[in-house]
Amino acid sequence: MAEITAGMVKELREKTDAPMMECKKALTEAGGDLAKAEEILRVKLGNKASKAAARVTAEGVVGLFLAADGKTAAMVEVNCETDFVAKNDDFLALVNGCAKLVAENNPADVDALSALPFGEGTVESTRSALVGKIGENMTIRRFTRVQAEGKVASYVHGGSKIGVLVDVVGGEEALAKDLAMHIAASKPKSLDSTGVPADLIEAERRVAVEKAREAGKPEEMIAKIAEGSVQKYLKEVTLLGQVFVKAEDGKQTIEQLLKAKSAKIASFTLYVVGEGIEKKTTDFAAEVAAQAAAAAAAKA
Repeated sequence: MAEITAGMVKELREKTDAPMMECKKALTEAGGDLAKAEEILRVKLGNKASKAAARVTAEGVVGLFLAADGKTAAMVEVNCETDFVAKNDDFLALVNGCAKLVAENNPADVDALSALPFGEGTVESTRSALVGKIGENMTIRRFTRVQAEGKVASYVHGGSKIGVLVDVVGGEEALAKDLAMHIAASKPKSLDSTGVPADLIEAERRVAVEKAREAGKPEEMIAKIAEGSVQKYLKEVTLLGQVFVKAEDGKQTIEQLLKAKSAKIASFTLYVVGEGIEKKTTDFAAEVAAQAAAAAAAKA
């Protein structure tokens, strides 16, 4: 059986907000598999166990560039080690400069972006010099470029920790801005159900089946109950299925809003800084013990 360490329990608790002992039990049941343990907690504790799953796990900012005609836009995420550096003027100049370069040059990937001229050298030489100057590592993680079918609206939130680009065809400028703000607030995974990864849908179905069984539901009803849960999940995570955050009746979906405004969304991109990146965690007690042991060995 896999050893369940304090660090594993801490990581699961940070992802789920579940009680410490529940985290340990789930990890033990899952044989140390973090993803499986999270599913077990969701069965036992409901949606509370996933509310912290999107927490930022690395520092940095999102940079945006929008051309004057509203047709071309770019967004880039650049990561660093601390929030202090994320507010540094030189770091921010690099981030915003990269967004502009992406819009104007359409590089194929991060390597191509890094090779573009910037400042007194290239993006990479500027980044490398900045690392040496500040003493903290920084990396260009990802970028996207939009050539709009309609017009692009952009939005940044939370000190540039969340960035949105949305291509809206038809409708007024105010609608596009509202849609960008909605995306930042509601964090949809895709435009519609066709864009939701199959593994996420199946995970949701498994959780629903286990919850129905634990609730004592008849076996012949479980498949129907699970399908209902999956459809509810898809409405929650797809942009068109979500209820508009500014809906006066609290019921109007984005799909209904667009229909009422004779508009459509061609595409959208959402960046949350550090999403999916695991911070390096240090067991302080173990580190002190190791240093003490090393010091003792040196004296011997």
